Amino acid sequence: MAKVTLEGRPTAVGSIFCVGRNYAAHIAELNNVRDDMPLVFLKPQRALVPPGGSLTLPDYSHDVHHECELVLLIGRDADHVPVEQALDVVAGYAVGLDLTARDVQSELKAKGHPWTRAKGFRGSACVSDFVAAKRVSDPTRLRFSFSINGEVRQRGDTAMMLVGVAALVSWLSAEYGLQAGDLIYTGTPEGVGPIHAGAHLEAELDGLVSAHWDVTR
Repeated sequence: MAKVTLEGRPTAVGSIFCVGRNYAAHIAELNNVRDDMPLVFLKPQRALVPPGGSLTLPDYSHDVHHECELVLLIGRDADHVPVEQALDVVAGYAVGLDLTARDVQSELKAKGHPWTRAKGFRGSACVSDFVAAKRVSDPTRLRFSFSINGEVRQRGDTAMMLVGVAALVSWLSAEYGLQAGDLIYTGTPEGVGPIHAGAHLEAELDGLVSAHWDVTR
């Protein structure tokens, strides 16, 4: 079973929920349309890469993109949690990368097929260590950034989310049910783009935590 680290303690991972199209500028840059409800897909546990890990890009894609985002760790089981209580079930916050084989995704979308091959390959879910939720005074005002070889490529602010942290947790708990150990990738802002072999990747969450990964192939 995959594990993440929360304040130095290994924590077993359950489901990995990912939210798409949650920032207006990112929707615009990919010429997508906003959905009436959160766009959710899943990644397998084998997709997870801890901080400091190495990434091997899938050989069937020639256009793998970075998507930096806030990641939530659910601390207890939750079912139909009201928005007003939703933050109480979040145990920690981290910064992560939802890597996407963009060329493959475009082909799958054109055929009306699921995105799993484009979104769920090994190494497609990078994540930093988690900081305890009690250390985050306001998750609606968290800033994060992503760099390649020291050059900033993405900057995000959770205040710009179309569906905020509490609303996402509440909605997912009602639609699917949440369990302790589940992760939620909350969506990426604009600035997504390709990564290549030899790149050094770094993500940072509002002075709270940072992580890096190296692309080996």
